[in-house]
Amino acid sequence: MPQKTKHTPMMEQYFSIKKDYPDCLLFYRLGDFYELFYDDALKAAQILEITLTSRNKNAVDPIPMCGVPHHAARDYIRTLVELGHKVAICEQMEDPKQTKGMVKRGVVQVVTPGTFTEFSGQSDNNYLVAVKRVFDGYAVTYVDVCTGELRGTILTSLDALRNEFSSLANREIVVDTDELVEELREVIEYFQLVVSHHQMKDDFSDFVPEDVLAEVATAELVPAFELLLDYLVVTQKRSLSHIQKAEEYHADHSLMMSLEAKRNLELTTTIRAGQKHGSLFWFLDETKTAMGTRQLKKWIEKPLILECDILRRQSLVESLMDNFFERADIGDLLKTVYDLERIVGRVSFGSVNARDLLQLQHSLAQIPQIRALIESLNEPAWEVVLRDMDSLPQLAGLIDCAIDPDAPLSLTEGSLIKKGYSEQLDTYREAMTNGKQWIAQLQQRERDITGIKTLKISYNKVFGYFIEVTKANIQYLDEERYERKQTLANAERYITPELKEKERVILEAEEKSAKLEYDLFIKVREIVKGYTEALQRLAQAVATVDVIQAFAAVSEQYQFTKPVMSFEDRDLQIIDGRHPVVEKVMGRSTYVPNSIQMNEDEHILLITGPNMSGKSTYMRQLALCVILAQMGCFVPASSAKMPIFTKIFTRIGAADDLISGQSTFMVEMLETNHAIRLADQYSLLLFDEIGRGTATYDGMALAEAIITHIHDHIPAKVLFSTHYHELTDLSQKYPGLRNVHVGAVEKDGEVVFLHKIMEGPADKSYGIHVAKLAGMPDSLLANAEEILTRLETMADNHQAEMVAGNEVASQNEVSPAQNVVTPQNEVSQNEASAKNKVASPTVAPMQNEAASQTVATAQNMVAETSKATAHISPREPQDEIAQLDLFTDIAPVLAIDPQQQSVIEQLQTTNISNMTPLQVMLLVSQWQEELKGSR
Repeated sequence: MPQKTKHTPMMEQYFSIKKDYPDCLLFYRLGDFYELFYDDALKAAQILEITLTSRNKNAVDPIPMCGVPHHAARDYIRTLVELGHKVAICEQMEDPKQTKGMVKRGVVQVVTPGTFTEFSGQSDNNYLVAVKRVFDGYAVTYVDVCTGELRGTILTSLDALRNEFSSLANREIVVDTDELVEELREVIEYFQLVVSHHQMKDDFSDFVPEDVLAEVATAELVPAFELLLDYLVVTQKRSLSHIQKAEEYHADHSLMMSLEAKRNLELTTTIRAGQKHGSLFWFLDETKTAMGTRQLKKWIEKPLILECDILRRQSLVESLMDNFFERADIGDLLKTVYDLERIVGRVSFGSVNARDLLQLQHSLAQIPQIRALIESLNEPAWEVVLRDMDSLPQLAGLIDCAIDPDAPLSLTEGSLIKKGYSEQLDTYREAMTNGKQWIAQLQQRERDITGIKTLKISYNKVFGYFIEVTKANIQYLDEERYERKQTLANAERYITPELKEKERVILEAEEKSAKLEYDLFIKVREIVKGYTEALQRLAQAVATVDVIQAFAAVSEQYQFTKPVMSFEDRDLQIIDGRHPVVEKVMGRSTYVPNSIQMNEDEHILLITGPNMSGKSTYMRQLALCVILAQMGCFVPASSAKMPIFTKIFTRIGAADDLISGQSTFMVEMLETNHAIRLADQYSLLLFDEIGRGTATYDGMALAEAIITHIHDHIPAKVLFSTHYHELTDLSQKYPGLRNVHVGAVEKDGEVVFLHKIMEGPADKSYGIHVAKLAGMPDSLLANAEEILTRLETMADNHQAEMVAGNEVASQNEVSPAQNVVTPQNEVSQNEASAKNKVASPTVAPMQNEAASQTVATAQNMVAETSKATAHISPREPQDEIAQLDLFTDIAPVLAIDPQQQSVIEQLQTTNISNMTPLQVMLLVSQWQEELKGSR
């Protein structure tokens, strides 16, 4: 009968280690494998698609287990971490061959999504973020374990936190309280962050540079930095000497863009696919180094707002634009510069190998040439960069002398150190070389003595050196000289006193040589570690050079121009501007450039035009020109004069937020609200089709109200595209608003979009033509044309009747005496009006509110008219009855015939709460026809 599992000492050891890492998958080292047990095994086997087995299979409760080979563990760990899991690596702390009893084991590193250094995207930063609640917001600190970058800031709202996380693209957040987790729950779920709870445990100063927090001026930031560094030390359990001095920054010292703005403008990834290809980052990425690629992404996420900084970068770009050959040479040299930041990180971590050091030495060798080319440009703006471009010749010389050019990846197999660097090592190597030559000579001599041509001397790690003879030739051996060592199926293996002595010399030399090589390599690594700060400054300088040459290359290739920038002058004049990404995809020959001109007094461009004509592209084009200019790059235009903006807000595209339970229209209103509450005179607002997510009248009312609010309260630069052509009349009311439209030409029923911005409002939207381009069925399109014609005819008739009604009303105007309203009549009319208002049914939530109010108002107006005419004597002469109109004041009437009375009764009794706007319009049209027939 199966027995319950009785835990072995090894499993007891496993439990004692696992209890300290409950949120990690424990990789427990057993020989050449890492084993996982219980729930860890069940989870890992499913994720990694490896075989799940068990210990004590015959027990009542066998232990689930699975394992991965030690040499391939890194790839498995990468898979787990990329999916958001943490892995605790438990190693054997003693040599099993020299240990009696249980081998001591311990966790040597905890690999988490925020600390993993070997993600596939080596050109991206991997930030670990810590957040602490402070009095006026949140203290946010972050570190890149690979590069050592350490920064922090104070953010005052959850929106600001969301925006910062979108820039950092971090996978993990460190917190110290459960209350904070609940407070940040929405942000955590939105970005799918791994949450790590941590309380201060160690004195991290033993593992990071002593002055790492010396330059932090804000006291509230210090605890957040300490939380972050302590978590890093506890999980990594090693020296972190490459961590840079903490840098404090302010989010409002760069161009503020919300998460929605960055997504809508597709700065680093596209909206549809979430990929780099098709984004501004993809367009600009002509960098040659991984350091430059990371720097470029940072500059895109945080463009400058200080005029002096922008102008300095422009000068750098212009100097390389004007010197093509120097720029080309710099680019070629940068191609051979390796990732200095990550090499320095591996040096600090102790994971650097000989090839890494060779890459470092090769990179340093390029710096003097790059420096000389930059100096030849004679541009003073480069002086700041050149200060940090030290080629470190002593370090390069050390590596060149010490490391063998053909060194392997492994640090324990020898051949790391170059010949001539260590006299003792050369002695060992000579002994090894001579010993192997002696072995070859001995083999030939033994063959000659015994006459056995197949005799051979071989080596393996278990038996060392031995003489192997086939069993058919054993009879030719001198048994007194040959001592049997191993018997095989077809051969015997022997050792002789002479071979045994030479084996001792050779193996001793090999062992001492390997140990000495490793020790020498560690000493070289420690010397390199001493250059950490200088190498990090050099890496930043190289990254800056790389991004600037990329800006120059892109600007020249696509014929960008240097913009004139100013913070005080708010004139915006971009002549023949282009959307750089769209132009690259389409080709310059087919892309239609457009100018954007807004003087200091013009704040709003109201853009109308057909669907598919390019309104959204036109708006994004302006935003990308602003971002490019404030990064220091040139812009896609023939000329440009631009104000410096501090904030960009967008409301472009239709999207819902199912996770938060928000509809498309709610998202639209939230983003619009966020923009109008935070925008100021230095902001740029891009609003695309505000109000389209609700019914027509609601949307139009909101759109006009938003424009009015912006015009009256926010002197920002605003591009507002709309299909509500009625809004174009606002240009007569607001001097700061100007109408423009995207042109289109209609010929023989076909529409050609010109993609050209023209002055004035558009006359049509061409929606059915766009549907035709989308491939809609012909029968559907024909039906749509009929419906459109009917609705347009109805609208035209209604307009004509409005004019006619006004004319009749003016002809039938009563005398002043008849217009006098007595107090009694006034009270009577007010009561009737109030009664009708109360009697009007409540509009259902999904009903068009504006349409409901329109008809309700008409009902009240008719009731008041009926009341007013009730006291008129029937003996008085009756003029022609005025046409009933829902949209103008109703003229006094003198008599109502039965058919008109019927219409009035329908108006008073009709329940419009369950009717659509179109049904209301058709009903009103029917009443109008009945009234015409009653004349």
